[in-house]
Amino acid sequence: MDTDFKCNSFKCRKPLPCDAEAKAIVTTCSRTDAVSCANELFRASQMCPACETSLTEPCACPQCSYQFPLKIIMCSLRPNNDYKTASQSVPNGSRSSDLTLLRAISFWNYQVSQENSYQQAMFKNANESLAQMQKHLDNVIREANGQIGLMQDKVSGLGRELDMERRRVFDLQEVSRERDKDYQKLK
Repeated sequence: MDTDFKCNSFKCRKPLPCDAEAKAIVTTCSRTDAVSCANELFRASQMCPACETSLTEPCACPQCSYQFPLKIIMCSLRPNNDYKTASQSVPNGSRSSDLTLLRAISFWNYQVSQENSYQQAMFKNANESLAQMQKHLDNVIREANGQIGLMQDKVSGLGRELDMERRRVFDLQEVSRERDKDYQKLK
């Protein structure tokens, strides 16, 4: 399995970043969407499709010591060097680095499970499509075999009629010869 994160929208599923902005929208439950997909998704509803919670209410998860105004954040998929330096300057073993590491592992775990779920759904859909196509193929074969049987019956019936007509023509030719002989005798 590749390690690229993919847009969690089933319509998109492209590796992130899939747009020129190199940004993604992430909900607190770790659902990740491309900005264009998130705009379309959240325009209709402010509900997270992954955990079905309202995205406009403050975060009430026990891991947060503060309230988020929204449960959606836009993050850069290509952070600048200042951000990288700041994130690496947290001392190892501190509560902050442990929490950051835990969130990163949780995020990665969610993305892997999303990809696994997507692949399972695609496999299930492919199997269902295969089963439907197999049923359709079986019906087509059954109908074709039925048509072939009817045509074979019709051909054999026409063959019998042809034999009967040949016999009749032969009989008429015999009768014509006999009459011809009789006519020649009379003459």
